[in-house]
Amino acid sequence: MVSNDIRFDCRLRGDGGPIVVVARIDGAPLTELIDAYEITAGMRPAGDAYGGLIPEFFRFGPMQDHFLGLSTNAMGPKTPVLGCECGELGCWPLMARITATADLVTWEGFEQPHRKTRDYAAFGPFQFGRRHYDDALRALSTVLGSGVEDTDT
Repeated sequence: MVSNDIRFDCRLRGDGGPIVVVARIDGAPLTELIDAYEITAGMRPAGDAYGGLIPEFFRFGPMQDHFLGLSTNAMGPKTPVLGCECGELGCWPLMARITATADLVTWEGFEQPHRKTRDYAAFGPFQFGRRHYDDALRALSTVLGSGVEDTDT
C-alpha cells in the first residue's frame, strides 16, 4: 500500500493575525494542491480562494479530533480541511470525508459545498499511515498548545 506523507504547517496569518493551520501533503500545502486542481479543471473562481484553518476562530472541538473526522456535524457529515482565504471557515470551505482505522487515515470525497456541481472525483484520495498521521497530530497539538508560531510540524 502506498501512503501519502502529512504534516501540519502553523503560521501567522499574513496580516500578523492568528495562527493558521494548513495540511502539507507529500511536501505541498493543501492550498496549492487544490488551487492547481481547480485551475486545471477550469473551475471558476479558482486560485487563491482557500486558506488554512484558524484554531482561534474554530468552534468544532480540538483540532486533533477534527483531523480525525470527529468534529461535530455542524457543517454536515464531511469535515472542513481548508477554510476561505479570508479566514472564515464557512465562507469557502474545502470539505472531505475523513475515515480513520487502526492502520490508515483516508481523506476522500472532496467537495466545495457552495458549488455542488464541481467534480472533485480525481482529487485524492489521500491515504496516510495511522502511526505517522498520529505523530503529525501530536506535533500539531504541541505547537498549538505552546503558542509557538511559524513552524512546520
